[in-house]
Amino acid sequence: MTLAAIPTQRLDRMAIGLSGLCLVHCLATSVLVAMLASAGGLLGASAIHEGGLVIAMLLGAVALTKGAYDHGYMMPAAIGGLGLGVMGGALTLPHDGSEILSTMVGVGILALGHRLNAIAGD
Repeated sequence: MTLAAIPTQRLDRMAIGLSGLCLVHCLATSVLVAMLASAGGLLGASAIHEGGLVIAMLLGAVALTKGAYDHGYMMPAAIGGLGLGVMGGALTLPHDGSEILSTMVGVGILALGHRLNAIAGD
């Protein structure tokens, strides 16, 4: 089964779930960094952030583009793209709390785009 064969609403639910995991990861990393420097360093590795962003971008691109083709509305894709851009921009920020805040804002915007995409497909 290809990604194109998966219903848009299912792709959006998967993407929202991934956004939630990203949020939990960011919060858990902050707590672990504060509690255990070595464990926090492992979860705070840039490879995990970059890999997660790549997965979010791929899943977001498929779900939001497929939704735009299916229901004809570009707004959910535009909002989701903004969220992905904010998440990508967060990777350039220092690890002083601003990165986490920016990532959380981006995740929220992206989840909103996926939710609107799912609603438009109903």
